Amino acid sequence: MEAEQKPVPVMIVGVDDSEHSFYALEWTLDHFLTPSAPNSPFKLIVVHSKPSPTSAIGFAGPGAADVFPFVDADLKKIAARVVERAKELCHSKSVDDVSVEIVEGDARNVLCEAVERHHATILVVGSHGYGAIKRAVLGSVSDYVTHHAHCTVMIVKKPKTKH
Repeated sequence: MEAEQKPVPVMIVGVDDSEHSFYALEWTLDHFLTPSAPNSPFKLIVVHSKPSPTSAIGFAGPGAADVFPFVDADLKKIAARVVERAKELCHSKSVDDVSVEIVEGDARNVLCEAVERHHATILVVGSHGYGAIKRAVLGSVSDYVTHHAHCTVMIVKKPKTKH
């Protein structure tokens, strides 16, 4: 009688085009997915949320339809650059067994839905380090997923540089 293989837990790392998210990815690779551990404790999925062109434009009126294709093309280029950089970082850390997804939508919802879709055990996000006012105005993805993702959430903060 063979022992049943337990499924490998899924770890999702959310990335955007900020240094904070890449710091979080690098920190995660260094602490959880080191090549010295041949049997990785997690299946890694990197998720990038691409804003929709309409949300990026932020207005609907004369001229919006003319701008839409250019904004859409630019958002696709940014998304491609972000996932390519994430793949390169993983490869540089000898982590090649990684899935990368680009999902259109608000990062808060995209990450929570990815957790559900992949039955993730842990979600990792970076912290931009906003103060209370900026967080209230811009909204905090890390704050939202902490309250709404149905898994453990780890927020990786980039250390402040000392002057």
